[in-house]
Amino acid sequence: MLTLSDRLAAEGYAVEVARDGETGLARARAGNWDLLILDVMLPRRSGFDVCRELRARGDETPVLMLTARGQVADRVVGLKLGADDYLTKPFEMAELLARVEARLRRRGTAPAPAGPLRHGDLELDPRRAEVRCRGQLVELSARELSLLEYFLRHPGATLSREELLREVWGYDALVSTRTVDVHVAWLRRKLEQDPKQPRLIVTLHGLGYKLAD
Repeated sequence: MLTLSDRLAAEGYAVEVARDGETGLARARAGNWDLLILDVMLPRRSGFDVCRELRARGDETPVLMLTARGQVADRVVGLKLGADDYLTKPFEMAELLARVEARLRRRGTAPAPAGPLRHGDLELDPRRAEVRCRGQLVELSARELSLLEYFLRHPGATLSREELLREVWGYDALVSTRTVDVHVAWLRRKLEQDPKQPRLIVTLHGLGYKLAD
């Protein structure tokens, strides 16, 4: 959950991480939380077990369940145990953030919206899901938008394909590294003045990519 916690922290949330269900249950019972994100496949105790125990004790903290299982039966089990929402991996990070914000907004605890991200003549407004390059509105897919946002939040950093897969495609996404190359190529076609000689998103051979300083 480390990469997910980093992304949530970057959005302005205060985050604590427990790496197994037993620890998670103890922390959940000891603290006063606005939202719990539970992975079903936690060691020692599953997310289902943690949610069941909390609800049995009368804890009504909102729970968002994450799982690699896509069967309807698993979703029904989670919801019947008292989970408030359910997201199947791999998922769009933007969708998870939207669900977190929506859940917290109902409790009046959502952080202030983040402002637009700017880099030279490129601007991305996460709230509006809009991108402008050299003053022109650019249409991007949800995945392209998430990928570009990650680059903009890490200007000048060397980003490996593996890191991009974890952060943009979901921390357990089962897709090939070629997928990253394809999406970077699509971004270049839409944002670079000369996609064959990119100056914005550059390749670091053997290492990955970076958003040029």
